[in-house]
Amino acid sequence: MKIARDSDIIEIDRPPHFEYGEKVRCRINIKNDGTFPGKEIGEVLVKKGAVGYVASIGTFLQQFYIYGVEYVEHGYRVGMKRRELESLDYID
Repeated sequence: MKIARDSDIIEIDRPPHFEYGEKVRCRINIKNDGTFPGKEIGEVLVKKGAVGYVASIGTFLQQFYIYGVEYVEHGYRVGMKRRELESLDYID
């Protein structure tokens, strides 16, 4: 049985792309997939262009890093993948 994944790349074979405290910008609108409490499924959590800071780094499905990004203006943290973020501290 083959499991469908976002890509064939195992991202966690390398060090995380972003660092703790790094200033990042959201590249796309991020909607609640049902894992964010207190918000409706499909509700936009973070709009494209919002700026936040990497506050935690975890993994998902033993394949991807998930960056917990603190959005100070919203007052909450959202888990995001590398492709959803761009660094404002370093040039990618």
